[in-house]
Amino acid sequence: MITWWCTALNRPWTWEWIPYPGIWLATLIPLFVYGRALRRHGRPIDLRKAALFFAGMVVFWAATDWPLGTLGAGYLASAHMTQFLLYTLVSAPLLLLGTPEWMARGVIRRLHIERLVVSLGRNLVAAGLIYNVILLSTHAPGTVQLLRTNQFGSFAMDVLWMFAGLVLWLPIVAPLPEAKAASNWAKMTYLFLTTSVVAVIPASFLTFTSIPIYGIYELAPRIGSLTAVEDQQLAGIIMKIATIPIVWSTIAVLWFRWTAQEARTA
Repeated sequence: MITWWCTALNRPWTWEWIPYPGIWLATLIPLFVYGRALRRHGRPIDLRKAALFFAGMVVFWAATDWPLGTLGAGYLASAHMTQFLLYTLVSAPLLLLGTPEWMARGVIRRLHIERLVVSLGRNLVAAGLIYNVILLSTHAPGTVQLLRTNQFGSFAMDVLWMFAGLVLWLPIVAPLPEAKAASNWAKMTYLFLTTSVVAVIPASFLTFTSIPIYGIYELAPRIGSLTAVEDQQLAGIIMKIATIPIVWSTIAVLWFRWTAQEARTA
């Protein structure tokens, strides 16, 4: 039987490579469509944007495929958390930054979601709410246990994480100018509150609890000397610390842009 997507495995971890053709297709098809669209567009290719899109897909593949995808699906809560952060904080913004405006406009018009995309980008409360609802629901013990034990569920979780990342960054780096938040101050406040306030709840719970809360990772064969509780605490620490350099670097860039605009208008 072909395993198309990473799922929890009921066997000891051996570092034996496992092929996941579904993940390869999910990575290669967007790259093929992107490259074909660039060739058919007939204009000079923006190499910087192409490189950003390619990097975003590489991060998506690395977070989804073996070994990290397999570890996150059924062995380590810390790998599960690393996947979430790679999707939402690295891959998603790179994909948005790497998508030319004409391409994004063409796609959303064909899908008839232009008004929805603009509305999500402008409505910071809605975007923040969607991101945090997905964050909390997909890290709940019952959800992890339900989805990670089968390929479809694991695929659905990964798709939800990518969607959450795209929604999170849409007001900041949307390819469409009209889908971005109106001011840099709004962007800075939104990004800080969305990624730092609600996330403290699961991060603190994972870090300071003394009992395993994820049965799927508690009962999984151990990897090295890391216990289930230590792995869970590491997941909480990763959730707390990994957002800091990316979020605060972005806020710093927005701050300098705001001060530059103020200096020009003074």
